[in-house]
Amino acid sequence: MAKGASISGFPEWLPSERVVEQHVIDTLRRVFELNGFIGIETRAVEQGSSLLKKGETSKEIYLLSRLQEVGHESDTPIEDRLGLHFDLTVPLSRYVVEHSGDLAFPFKRWQMQKVWRGERPQEGRFREFVQADIDVVGNGELPEHYEVELPLVMVSALEELRHYGLPKATVHANNRKLSEGFYRGLGLDDIEGVLREIDKLDKIGADEVAKLLVEQCGANQEQAQACLALASLTAHDGSELAEKFEALSKQYGVDNNPEAYELARQGLATLSMIVDEAAKIRPGSVIADLKIARGLDYYTGSVYETFLEGAASLGSICSGGRYDNLASQGNKRYPGVGLSIGLSRLVSYMLHSAGAHASRVSPAAVLVAVWDEEDRADSNAIANALRARGIAADVAPTAAKLGKQIKYADKLGIPYVWFPAQSVEGDDNSASDEVKNIITGDQNAADVKSWEPDTLYARQSVNFEA
Repeated sequence: MAKGASISGFPEWLPSERVVEQHVIDTLRRVFELNGFIGIETRAVEQGSSLLKKGETSKEIYLLSRLQEVGHESDTPIEDRLGLHFDLTVPLSRYVVEHSGDLAFPFKRWQMQKVWRGERPQEGRFREFVQADIDVVGNGELPEHYEVELPLVMVSALEELRHYGLPKATVHANNRKLSEGFYRGLGLDDIEGVLREIDKLDKIGADEVAKLLVEQCGANQEQAQACLALASLTAHDGSELAEKFEALSKQYGVDNNPEAYELARQGLATLSMIVDEAAKIRPGSVIADLKIARGLDYYTGSVYETFLEGAASLGSICSGGRYDNLASQGNKRYPGVGLSIGLSRLVSYMLHSAGAHASRVSPAAVLVAVWDEEDRADSNAIANALRARGIAADVAPTAAKLGKQIKYADKLGIPYVWFPAQSVEGDDNSASDEVKNIITGDQNAADVKSWEPDTLYARQSVNFEA
């Protein structure tokens, strides 16, 4: 990351790092579009009332003052002010409602934009960062099969990045109905509170979560232990999941509460379907993990967290879930399911832990040398002819000694230097242009109309060194 980026949580990438980030963006976009997702962009600013829908606290929102004349800040409720979006899901819900007449449903969209979040910066966590989202939004209803499709698309996209040092990704899935039914069957009422505390398990550990369940959610010690027992349940297929869940329900008497037990069974059926259907396409890519809670209160069904093998300290790099009530207009609802990658966090990991690096800084494959400033027009003409054929080319900034021009190309990682032909007065033999591969040292005659760079050297790419 660029030195001197002294505002905590607001990253600035060096040119070589930006190449890696752009490569990740291009890779994700390609995979998303291969799966039929449509790209959109939404405004960066939303109403405070919309931003607070997601259950965030006001301290996490960057509010704007000069864009509106509403009086002194302290006199204006946050709901009536404007703020920068802290994710892309809330803006999507607003976007779908406002443009529903122009969209085809189910609406499958991808979106990659910067977001701003007022949280404490730490390694790999920023206040300004890029998110990469995919969502499917229905009109009135949304089939459950999308709850299988989306995690598989994300796994497919992350699989493409394994060539550049990213470890294997696995989606851990749970279902809010399953968890809620179990908690209600225990006699707990503060379901959102329990989910928020369970969501902290990986950060603070089971003992601290148990204490919070008692202090904050009204649980007794046995209920707290039952919640932790559910959270420890994992399974790789639906039958294993059902067997473990039924044993736990009997142990804690959840099956004695018919209404709560039925709700849990609904969630169990959906989660079992997701794990089993995903296994038919990508075995082992999606597992049931009942500690996944997603502490945000608008999720209504499936919830997901994605982890990288051998990178436990990184935590989840991709999360999301099903939401049925976030977007609505009168009696009409637009249920959705989505997943989001913290792209800046992922890039930071790839750069500093996985060893990803750019093959070169400049996208140019060729630097056209300049013999003399009077000849610059000839060098520009050669560069333009190469560009017209789709070959990225730059022109030397000054007519310095050739050694300096070659050194300039080498610093940028440009593999070829093009030497325009020099005509010698009185010499009838027509000279030809020459191209030097500064990596191999080879130098040969070249025709601007037909010359092709070796693809081994010509393409700006991202590499990985273990």
